[in-house]
Amino acid sequence: MDPPGPGPGSKPRPKPAPSSVSLKSDCSKENPPVFKEPPPEDQSTNKMDPHGPGSKSRNRPAPICDSLKSDRSKSLIMHFKGAPDDQSHHSKDFYPDFREPLPEDQREPGPKEQLDDIFTRLEKDILTFVKEQLQRLHRLLVSEYPESSSESEEEQSSREAVLNITLDFLRRMKQEQLAERLSSRSSAGVCRDKLKSHLQQRFSCVFEGVAKAGNSAPLHQIYTELYITEGGASEVNQEHEVRHIETASRKPAATETSITCEDLFKGPAHRQRPIRAEVTEEGPIRAEVTEEGPIRTVLTKGVAGVGKTVLTQKLSLDWAEGRAHQDVQLLFPFTFRELNVLRDTEYSLVELLHHFFSQTKGLCSFQQLQVLFIFDGLDECRLPLDFSRTRVLTEPTESASVEELLVNLIRGSLLPSARLWITTRPAAANQIPAECVSMVTEVRGFSDPQKEQYFRKRFRDEATAVISHIKSIRSLYIMCHIPVFCWILSTVLLHLMETRERGELPRTLTQMYIHLLVVQAKVKNIKYHEGSGTDLHWTPETWEMVRSLGKLAFEQLQKGNLIFYESDLSECGLDAAAASVYSGVFTQVFREEPGLYQDKVYCFIHLTVHEFLAALHVHETFFSSGENLLSTPHSSESPDPEENLLSTPHSSESPEAFYRSAVDRALQSPNGHLDLFLRFLLGLSLPTNQSLLPGHLSHTGSASTNQDTVKYIRLKLDEEGLSAERSLNLLHCLNELNDHGLMEEIQSYMRKGRLFLLSSPADWSALSFFLLSSDSDLEEFDLRKYQASETALLKLLPVVKVSTKAILSGCVLSPLSCAPLASVLSSSSLTHLDLSNNDLQDSGVELLCSGLKSAPCRLHTLSLSGCLVSERGGASLASALSSAPSHLRELDLSFNHPGPSTELLTALQAP
Repeated sequence: MDPPGPGPGSKPRPKPAPSSVSLKSDCSKENPPVFKEPPPEDQSTNKMDPHGPGSKSRNRPAPICDSLKSDRSKSLIMHFKGAPDDQSHHSKDFYPDFREPLPEDQREPGPKEQLDDIFTRLEKDILTFVKEQLQRLHRLLVSEYPESSSESEEEQSSREAVLNITLDFLRRMKQEQLAERLSSRSSAGVCRDKLKSHLQQRFSCVFEGVAKAGNSAPLHQIYTELYITEGGASEVNQEHEVRHIETASRKPAATETSITCEDLFKGPAHRQRPIRAEVTEEGPIRAEVTEEGPIRTVLTKGVAGVGKTVLTQKLSLDWAEGRAHQDVQLLFPFTFRELNVLRDTEYSLVELLHHFFSQTKGLCSFQQLQVLFIFDGLDECRLPLDFSRTRVLTEPTESASVEELLVNLIRGSLLPSARLWITTRPAAANQIPAECVSMVTEVRGFSDPQKEQYFRKRFRDEATAVISHIKSIRSLYIMCHIPVFCWILSTVLLHLMETRERGELPRTLTQMYIHLLVVQAKVKNIKYHEGSGTDLHWTPETWEMVRSLGKLAFEQLQKGNLIFYESDLSECGLDAAAASVYSGVFTQVFREEPGLYQDKVYCFIHLTVHEFLAALHVHETFFSSGENLLSTPHSSESPDPEENLLSTPHSSESPEAFYRSAVDRALQSPNGHLDLFLRFLLGLSLPTNQSLLPGHLSHTGSASTNQDTVKYIRLKLDEEGLSAERSLNLLHCLNELNDHGLMEEIQSYMRKGRLFLLSSPADWSALSFFLLSSDSDLEEFDLRKYQASETALLKLLPVVKVSTKAILSGCVLSPLSCAPLASVLSSSSLTHLDLSNNDLQDSGVELLCSGLKSAPCRLHTLSLSGCLVSERGGASLASALSSAPSHLRELDLSFNHPGPSTELLTALQAP
């Protein structure tokens, strides 16, 4: 309907005739108007319009009949006035009175005005919010990682709505890639927060020793920094880990590069290193080598119990709490133990992540994100990681076996932008090809200051006395760089002090572990039997559990297993349910580790505990039944000399023969794998140690038996051809037998300055043992201080191995010395080696080159002046230095004829 005319002179519009539609209103029911014949159309048009000429309210719209249909008409009272004089009186009852409205500033706002005001403010708020959210989304696209959100669910819902609109418009603009990236990064922000919360709950508290061993403690409260070094190679090292323990415990070399978890993926601090090659007598020639490349995969080696797993937990917690690695958007910590059980299952990488980390189920792609994977315990991996024949995968949504996913992740086919941190014991490091590893690090455990820090946390007031006692026993103090051993030592000493059973504190490894067994038996007795008394803890049930655990340890040692399952327990007569309670026993000795959706996994808390219980089982079996579990089998069907190291019982024999056979068996084992086992076995022969296990190991030996064993070990020490490492272990065995005669002789020679009188191999081995066990500074080793001979060098090689600088010039060395020296170069931190004025010849230099070209070689300076090196030796050096990255800065070949200097210089310049 058109509005009335705008001003004077306009014709008044005709008023509409009443319609039957008005009868539908509620008001018409109660008081229906009286209707007459309507006036003529022209009359009604002129006379019935209240907004005629001169009316001030002519701009008001005329009432329309549709408004009468509203509910508001129910309560509307309509007042009718008379029409103009010429109109019928009946019209008075029908037409409403439209009076003059109040000025706008004097009237209350109506519903329409209120609604207009609300929408004006709403428009302003929405535009402000959308503008802020668009700015936030823009920041997400240009920043390195999403912002964390602490908003409520309602606020997040609003943000998601703006995100969906933005994604829709981006796709309309044909910006599909940008839309996908924004979608992924924004969803990652939500998942990141959920994942951080999950990891905080998972890693904020840990159990010292083992899980289920007692009350947990906050990780940040008990954590002590570990010493981690940068460098090395992912090469196989099959030596027994006790050797790593003893060499890694030495004071860090000045040239070693330490690294923290925060800097794992930042790479070396210096990318360029100068190299000086002195190939003639005319002077040095300088060159530069540049090392480049991002750090994608870090392989961290470390012996059992050194703290690798705790490190991964610490890094995960630091990330979750915002302390470190905040450029990482998502962090996924895995253990190989939990991946092992999925070896027969297929997943896509996305499905695998959703399986273990449900917090990420909102994400379907990880390719645009910075992700860090942690894989802890490569040495426990039972998946066949075949890097040569595994098919290539590039799509995270493609299904494959778990081992295929792992291989492709490690070699960079899947998620090439992802970072990986893999931890392993040294013997398993070679499972990852060197070309897949950006950097190798080694966890060395506690440095000397960190050892003291740990014991001061544990002992508080008595810390000084405890530290003094431990330092007085070098064999124990050396082991203390292993965190688990510090915990074992603290457990024993705290118990002895609290129960006033101090007496003489343990001074050998065997004494320490017997005390640990006694302490745990007492803990079990108090916990499960509420008993008291001196011997009640050695109930028949307790001792039977010890025997079963010993049998399990021995049989798994034979197989080379450090982790085992319920079926392994059953074979040794251990019920899994009872073991979880009873070995709750020995909750601090033997542990149960439930994984995600998998069978329970069992292991001893450290290889030293494992080997101690195995030795206890062999010892107790011999003296209770006469069976020697170490006897050589009548026939061996296995051609592999590493198999059947420990064999089935053979025959009954005397105690003297039993201990001698143990010494022989350990010397025959490959790479010292029975060295520590032998120490414990011989230590158990002492009556003082047997008295700690009353009724079980007492009166099984005699003083004459012990003396016979000591003599036999000394005879072995004097045999030619015995390696330096085997000699050192036999000296450790003498220490366990409380025989210090040989060491006292060496100390006497040193005090009197008569080391030139040393002659026998046993003497040189004792000197090596003394130097390694002493607190003296071995930064520089000069063979001429002791005796300039090849025999002395070969026996003192362990000392060379832990030194930084070795002076061997003019020591009458032959090419025979070079192969052992090459082995030292590939497994030590030696940086300076002076071999000048020795007749090494080309054959010796060729042997030495095998160590020079090994990746772990840290040698900076090598002097071969006057060593009879010709062109053949020079070519070998050039080949060795060019075949692998070298740290060598200075090479002295003066007074030799190595051939053209340009060939060697070119080799040194090769990246």
